[in-house]
Amino acid sequence: MNHQRREVLKAGGGLGLFGLLAAAGLITPGEARAEWNKAAFDAKNIEDTLKALGAGAPASAAEVQLTAPDIAENGAVVPVGVISTLAGVEAIAILVEKNPNPLAASFTLPAGTEPGVQTRVKMGQTSDVYALVRAGGKFFMAKKEIKVTLGGCGG
Repeated sequence: MNHQRREVLKAGGGLGLFGLLAAAGLITPGEARAEWNKAAFDAKNIEDTLKALGAGAPASAAEVQLTAPDIAENGAVVPVGVISTLAGVEAIAILVEKNPNPLAASFTLPAGTEPGVQTRVKMGQTSDVYALVRAGGKFFMAKKEIKVTLGGCGG
């Protein structure tokens, strides 16, 4: 058994992916540090969340596509994706209107990054889900209703 390999894996395990990339010199420590907008994640409704994100009243845009199932059989793991063809996308957020805290996910995209994200969100009930995209300092939004079933029975 290779004990040296095991020790390296154990030592790197506590760093996380970004920590390992920073330690390897592939990204700077500043890039590894995540931004946390506490006010936005603590907001209790869509309006307060948009205000905390600095979005005001975002415009609807065909260049923002929200992909998610029409019906989610398990509200604990609802797959959601956001893709945008807008130029200069800086950030993408996913909001679930009827969740106790609507902001489900927030992504800051470095310049040159393909503007698309995929994640899974938790939904307690049927709700509108919003994709919020910041591009060129302006905000754009797409919306889709996702029905959450109880026990996967379609009801």
